[in-house]
Amino acid sequence: MKIRPLFVAACAVLFLLESGLSAAESKHPLRSPNGMIVVDVRLGANIRYDLTVSDTPVLKNATLSMRIDATTLGLNPLLKAATSNSHDGVIKPVVRQKAAEIRDRYNELRLEMEGGYAVVFRAYNEGVAYRWETSLPAAEVKVFAEEMALNFTDNFITYYPEEDGFYSHNERIYLPRALGDLTPKNIASLPAIVDANGIKIAVAESDVTDYPGLWLRGTGASGLAATFPHFPLEEKLTGDRDVRVTKAADYIAVTRGTRTYPWRLLGVARKDGDLITNPLVYLLASPTTLTDTAWIKPGKVAWDWWNANNIGGVDFKSGVNTATYKYFIDFAARHGIEYVVLDEGWYVLGDLTKISPGMDVEEIMVYAKQKNVGIILWAVWKTLDQQLLPALDLFERWGVKGIKVDFMQRDDQPVMNFYHRVSAEAAKRKMLVDFHGANRPALLTRTWPNLLSTEGVRGLEWNKWSNHITPEHTVTLAFTRMFLGPMDFTPGAMINANRTGFVKNFERPMSQGTRCHQLGMYVVYESPLQMLADSPTNYLREPECMEFLSAVPSVWDETRVLAARIADYIAVARRSGTEWYCGAMTDWSPRELTLDLSFLPAGNFVMDAWQDGVNADRRADDYKKTTRTVTRATKLTVQLAEGGGWAARLRPQ
Repeated sequence: MKIRPLFVAACAVLFLLESGLSAAESKHPLRSPNGMIVVDVRLGANIRYDLTVSDTPVLKNATLSMRIDATTLGLNPLLKAATSNSHDGVIKPVVRQKAAEIRDRYNELRLEMEGGYAVVFRAYNEGVAYRWETSLPAAEVKVFAEEMALNFTDNFITYYPEEDGFYSHNERIYLPRALGDLTPKNIASLPAIVDANGIKIAVAESDVTDYPGLWLRGTGASGLAATFPHFPLEEKLTGDRDVRVTKAADYIAVTRGTRTYPWRLLGVARKDGDLITNPLVYLLASPTTLTDTAWIKPGKVAWDWWNANNIGGVDFKSGVNTATYKYFIDFAARHGIEYVVLDEGWYVLGDLTKISPGMDVEEIMVYAKQKNVGIILWAVWKTLDQQLLPALDLFERWGVKGIKVDFMQRDDQPVMNFYHRVSAEAAKRKMLVDFHGANRPALLTRTWPNLLSTEGVRGLEWNKWSNHITPEHTVTLAFTRMFLGPMDFTPGAMINANRTGFVKNFERPMSQGTRCHQLGMYVVYESPLQMLADSPTNYLREPECMEFLSAVPSVWDETRVLAARIADYIAVARRSGTEWYCGAMTDWSPRELTLDLSFLPAGNFVMDAWQDGVNADRRADDYKKTTRTVTRATKLTVQLAEGGGWAARLRPQ
């Protein structure tokens, strides 16, 4: 039998149509170094790619494009050159969030197109990422849109931090939603965690410079798509701190014609615990240009605002005044706490150079220096923006060690540039930075290592006015919000409540879950500037808890996940020098966890452990401290009460 050429051609066309290819398309595969992640990039009428993890299809026909001025990059792309390279190195972070060393290993594909642009894909063992590069003739261009369409292969569940609008503190609850239930009206900040039949995909970004932050929206199908806050043209100040955009442009950014754009990244976790150790956001950020970083000192902070400066057993009226802050400084000095923050109230709102009555900041600074305690000053962001240089110069003369900047509630292009500008100016004056009121600064900590932590999390403060901060929420945060980077949750409540005993109280707040649930956060949660949120008076009544809180570090040389299931439980071990610390947390379900200590080096270790007491299900503050010897052969059985936790310090014997 003879096969006619026309029949062969027809079959070929049919195959191309069925496979989603066109005759003009070219394929460009890219694999992770271990071969477990495959990205198949295709160029035809547009740029498309598929993502496969461990032979499981995750994305199909995902697309990307950018509209700059009157041109849409990625539409009918004409390939000039496709180049591949590999990299394998080690990064030593200035500030050790997860580890003292991070392996930076990837394979890269660069697709250079006609028209002055390129797309770069990278495949790591921990996920994939891509970014745009442009070399356009215009010195300045307007970006009108950026398409990122993630078309998943099924109607997967996603932990989705849905928002009401672009004006937000990004303090959301990560609720599981089916992708198909999310419409374009359902927008979200980052990250979204998609459960692709057990493989977790974390949708995030990195290296955001001179550009707005990426947001997500539903598609009404099994996908997520990019959306962005537009460039603000007019703003209105509401009250003393809320600066809302009242008029926006039809573009999202005004920027240089020649530049690289932010990375769009998909972190991959084959086990839930891999979300805790995934370093992609940090690896893809621009390295710091700071040459002198020896002055950057992470540490713990005694915080005043959550406990409403509510102290007892003193002979002066507590509040925002000099005597109260000296009490905080004495507490910090006694327990080796590196910093005290002066939060809202120390200055007259609207003018950072005008000190509130009852406050003598210079006297406080002198007293703190004598006690070897650093002072961090809080500021409303817009006031700081308007007074940036004179205010920071004044703070430098006072000897301030850092600033806590609050209430931005935006990540449009000008506000993203504000984060960089403040971090840079603070670094010139050897000051640390802690941003509240947004989560995007968490992406910038490699570029600005003096930026130690950032909020953008529904944290402990919400206990003052809501019942939202449940153990299920706090466990979920370790897998979701913390993927972006340091998370200033502000743990440390010493008044603890069970499910039925919790009461909202602004002046004397409490937490939901056990005392050991709070202690476990100091190991589970990453924040190189880690808060002690409760009143020093409450801590002074708890000497056994202070043994742990005084000793626990805020930065780590190594991280191991011992047990993990998103939204249910988490157990983490972290090393600092020769010592190891462990922390565990559960939701409202009591659990028994078996923890394998084989990560320990040879030899005996003395383990001090703080565990839920036998009555912790009725009295959330019930706990027991134990001491025993363990080795790398030990397998611990840890009992967690409902909303419970566990914390331990392991020292070489």
